[in-house]
Amino acid sequence: MEVRPNEVHEVLARSMLTEGYPFVLDLERSHGQWLVDAKTGTEYLDFFTFYGSRPLRFDHPRLRGPRFAERVARVAKLKPSNCDIYSTYYAEFVETFRVRATTAPMKHLFFIDGGALAVENALKTAFDWKAQKNLAAGHGEDPGVVLHFRHAFHGRSGYTLSLTNTADPRKTRWFPKFDWPRVSSPAIHFPIDEARVVAAEASALREIDEVYDRFGAHRVACIIIEPIQAEGGDRHFRPRFLDELRRICDQRESLLIFDEVQTGFGGTGRMWAYERLGVTPDVVAFAKKAQTGGIIVGPRIDDVDSVFKVKSRISSTWAGNLIDFLRSTEALEAIHEERLLDNARVQGDALLAGLEQLVASHPDRLSNARGLGLLVAFDAPDTATRDRILKTAQEDRLLVMPCGDRSVRLRPALDVSAADVAAGLELLTRSVARALDSP
Repeated sequence: MEVRPNEVHEVLARSMLTEGYPFVLDLERSHGQWLVDAKTGTEYLDFFTFYGSRPLRFDHPRLRGPRFAERVARVAKLKPSNCDIYSTYYAEFVETFRVRATTAPMKHLFFIDGGALAVENALKTAFDWKAQKNLAAGHGEDPGVVLHFRHAFHGRSGYTLSLTNTADPRKTRWFPKFDWPRVSSPAIHFPIDEARVVAAEASALREIDEVYDRFGAHRVACIIIEPIQAEGGDRHFRPRFLDELRRICDQRESLLIFDEVQTGFGGTGRMWAYERLGVTPDVVAFAKKAQTGGIIVGPRIDDVDSVFKVKSRISSTWAGNLIDFLRSTEALEAIHEERLLDNARVQGDALLAGLEQLVASHPDRLSNARGLGLLVAFDAPDTATRDRILKTAQEDRLLVMPCGDRSVRLRPALDVSAADVAAGLELLTRSVARALDSP
């Protein structure tokens, strides 16, 4: 059954909610950083990148060449249960990921579809570890609770629903949740007011101490945090605060989990945000740009008969998807060969400088330009103004996205060029001016 581009929305609306973009993605004609509408041929400069999940330009030669097409055609014939049925394609991907995407002391890998399930399995890994620690210490097998932060987004599935608490309550409303301890998140506002952030950090650390005092250290399985709270508003933390979390987890025998679903796989200018911030967690959850989900786990897990030693503790029928693994492999090799981590830092700095200039030109309306690598954002004065900026940007053929209550975030691909950044800033400057002039 063939569907023409101008029929897409009508056909989808017969069976499902369609509140996405009005255009239709042209998979063949989209090129560089430009997304082409299959209905009209209109081109949009894409700083949305499918919620920050597109690592390379639309027509990257690694994804358009005959070798890649041949390999995709081979693996597309079957969807094997990678958890127990192994293939050379699977092994090649795992080894490429190990070599290109992990560094000591991180050593264990687990793959699964999507970010929420990556976080789910990070939590299960922590619960398993903590339960065994508790049994050995005579505290019983209860692994306890997950300490997490306000403004966090960790997913929409079982465990993660109890952690997610961003600006849109519809994401979690009416779904049963665990009553796990939630503490303040002392994010930085730029330019930094050091006295304010030091006070906020001290307050959050007191709240964390109170959680441990209330539950007991044996009942806090882990602390989970996004190094940058993306969906919650591109909220950054000082490395010093993250280092305090590392110290607490070591002293109180909890695992430290970094949810890098949004920050990982090169966006910050290093493969993982924790590398730029200088604080190594025990578990990293990833997805989005990686093209597959999963966790990377360090050596503390080896204190017990962990989920990486005991069969069936964590598993999944497909354990990811071979086609996704092929795409991820090509992205990893492109990142390495084209030095795209360096590019993310250079172009990210240029993009942030442009946002700082934009904010400075509207000091009474815009604020808080911030960024790490290509994860950049700024604040509008309120939600309505932010939404007008998003609307005028789309009208001007620039795709950006919201976060938090009033922030605009930009997420270019890792191979974005200086010309793309300049074009994006020019379009955004025009869009912001129009939005601010609107009633």
